[in-house]
Amino acid sequence: MEKYKAYIAVVVLQCSYAGMIVLSKAAISSGMKPSVFVAYRQAFATVALLPFAFFFPSKGPPLSWTGFCKIFFTSSYGLALSFNLNLAGLQYISATFGTAILSIVPALVFIMAVCLRIENLSISRWHGVAKVVGAILGLSGAMAFTFFKGPPLYATSANHHAHHSFDENTHSKQQWIKGSLLAIAGQVFYALWLTMQAPLLKQYPGKLRLTILQCGLSCLPAAVYGAAMERHASSWKLGWNIELLSVAYCGVIVTGMSYWLQAWVIEKKGPVFSAIFGPLALIIAAILSALFLNETLHWGSVLGCGLLVGGLYSFLWGRNREAHIRAQQVLDHPIKEAHLENSVLSMLPDEAQNIP
Repeated sequence: MEKYKAYIAVVVLQCSYAGMIVLSKAAISSGMKPSVFVAYRQAFATVALLPFAFFFPSKGPPLSWTGFCKIFFTSSYGLALSFNLNLAGLQYISATFGTAILSIVPALVFIMAVCLRIENLSISRWHGVAKVVGAILGLSGAMAFTFFKGPPLYATSANHHAHHSFDENTHSKQQWIKGSLLAIAGQVFYALWLTMQAPLLKQYPGKLRLTILQCGLSCLPAAVYGAAMERHASSWKLGWNIELLSVAYCGVIVTGMSYWLQAWVIEKKGPVFSAIFGPLALIIAAILSALFLNETLHWGSVLGCGLLVGGLYSFLWGRNREAHIRAQQVLDHPIKEAHLENSVLSMLPDEAQNIP
């Protein structure tokens, strides 16, 4: 079982991500407001992660006031704002699309990293071309999902067709486009947050401490925005229903358990191994949505899904190839230095070669 642990872990991860989208969609469809959902989710995540801070204390420099403000600003747009935009869009789109849109995050991070000069474009190399093509395919897939729905993928029963017709009237094409653009905007802010994690970790090392800080600080703007949008106490009441299950699952399971599981998988197999299973969450979400949410897949969704998956794998191939080239350069560099040193020494007198 030892060699299968990483595969089991990554499948559990993708199931948790698919469950997050499907449960979030179910909670929003039941009447829970997105702003309330985000506030509760971040609160549950903070409470779930706080005990780990006592058992696994992080070492690092003390947090300055400037650093505190920087982390607060980053968590506000990267967690509170992006989650609000994503859930606001989820009101008008399917859970399948909500899962598929996650695939554009690597491409968006790459584009932002290039613009901020964190990442090299390397357009003259094959791995650079693969990353650019992957980014273009990923964005094209998102646009295909947004603007092209197409006919249903499979025939439905009369009752399901009646439900689907009602859903089509409720969520018009304009609402679908609105929801898609909101979800994409949410992923843009989330990708910007991911891009800024590397500079933050260099300045304030300790992933656990930084994660807890960002979850806790994002609670404040999320709660303030939620209180401004939903002033009635009834909107904030949680019962023993799908709403409580959803926020507890997203906060405790996804943010708490998946954080450690993701770190373990990356440590054992690397980031490419973890990311390459991303489309599995899309397949699981599509099946769960069809079974429990009565959602119907369309040919436009299949086209968008194919472009997203193709773009993701093209991008990951480019990143993996680039990592191999860099690792080879690092290995070759000491050899070249030693070869150069031996060449210089061979030109010196015998007495000089013996000087330490």
